[in-house]
Amino acid sequence: MADHTEELAGVALFAGATKRELAEIDKLTTEVTLAPGTVLVDQGEIGREAFVILEGEAEVQVDDTVVATVGPGACVGEIALLDGGPRSASVVALTEVTALVLDPREFRSLLLNVPAIAVKVAAALAAKVRELDTKLYG
Repeated sequence: MADHTEELAGVALFAGATKRELAEIDKLTTEVTLAPGTVLVDQGEIGREAFVILEGEAEVQVDDTVVATVGPGACVGEIALLDGGPRSASVVALTEVTALVLDPREFRSLLLNVPAIAVKVAAALAAKVRELDTKLYG
């Protein structure tokens, strides 16, 4: 089993996590390799996992309009793990993508067993909301 703690340290969602916390996250994830064109996240569908991109690039689409390109260190799908709601965007692999997958059970386990991560996740999500507010309202 590969050690992904170094890559996880570069993920904004886990910024500032200790080596022990990163090791705990790493234990809870599953590595997958996805072919170009694979849909990681489908807008409007109920989310069942989050992906941390280790290698490759994917594009983020909202209503079939490309709004961003993401690569190593990006985390997609994490909001659905918190609220179980529909995906707000689609994410499609542009190249072969290697990613770590975290399902809702694993994510809840992480939040319960490493409470410091729960605080960091809340702060990272608050930063996303603040960024969106700035884009929407100036």
